Amino acid sequence: MLFTIKDIENLSGIKAHTIRIWEQRYDFIKPNRSDTNIRFYTSDELKVILNIALLNKSGYKISRINKMSREAMFASVLSLTGTEAKANIVINDLLECMINFDSDGFENIINRYITNSGIEESIINIIFPFLDKVGILWLTNHINPAHERLVSNIIRQKIIVGIDSLSTKKTSVKKICLFLPEGEYHEISLLFVAFLLKKKGIPVIYLGANIPFRELQTVTSAKKPDYLYTHLTTAGPDFNFDKFLVTINKEFKKFPLIISGRLTHSYEKKIPQKIIFKKSLAEVKEFIKNLQ
Repeated sequence: MLFTIKDIENLSGIKAHTIRIWEQRYDFIKPNRSDTNIRFYTSDELKVILNIALLNKSGYKISRINKMSREAMFASVLSLTGTEAKANIVINDLLECMINFDSDGFENIINRYITNSGIEESIINIIFPFLDKVGILWLTNHINPAHERLVSNIIRQKIIVGIDSLSTKKTSVKKICLFLPEGEYHEISLLFVAFLLKKKGIPVIYLGANIPFRELQTVTSAKKPDYLYTHLTTAGPDFNFDKFLVTINKEFKKFPLIISGRLTHSYEKKIPQKIIFKKSLAEVKEFIKNLQ
């Protein structure tokens, strides 16, 4: 796989201008160029830059990093002790496994972190930040659906196992119906909400991804939940957010709808009555905490 300097900036957090200066002054980055003189970077060069970014953020001067061999650089990265640095090491390793289609390596890394920190901390500290970086690659067309499916299925399985392992007693009479609308298949965040709800002891009706309105109507008529909940990650070519809000407000007016996810961040119009946006994980957790 090849990456542009903009990809490198987004994935590493190092500004493109800084990367260009490093290329002029130091020896650790030597990108190739296209026939039109456009820089491009290999997956090996991406790994080196991610390691440089980690070391630099942890206090290593660039002049010192420049004198390191790649082996010494890697050893220095492994020696970092800060919580954030250690999490970023794991995230970078997951990216490398995904890019190389190394499903066994990816799963082993996830398993080790879950064993040490538990599924909830793993999702918050590792999986969500990793998926943010995957989203950047997706938007710039530098991964294909096979990459995403490979890692998403592994993560999905781990969260389901985490949900099944919970033995919390029900502490609430409230029922929440979780679903993704037609055309939305990014289920991981919705599964995590199901995990948090079950951990709190709140009954969940979990419908999953790609649910037509008619199926949602059948379930809500039979089960009469206190809330509907959906998480909107991306807008597919046929998805109209305005139309979705109007329809859900008209057809399901008895049920308050909670919406989280990336699409809530950019919506600037008036939100219909009984529809509530939760724009961060902290807001979602606060909503769950206050349910009785």
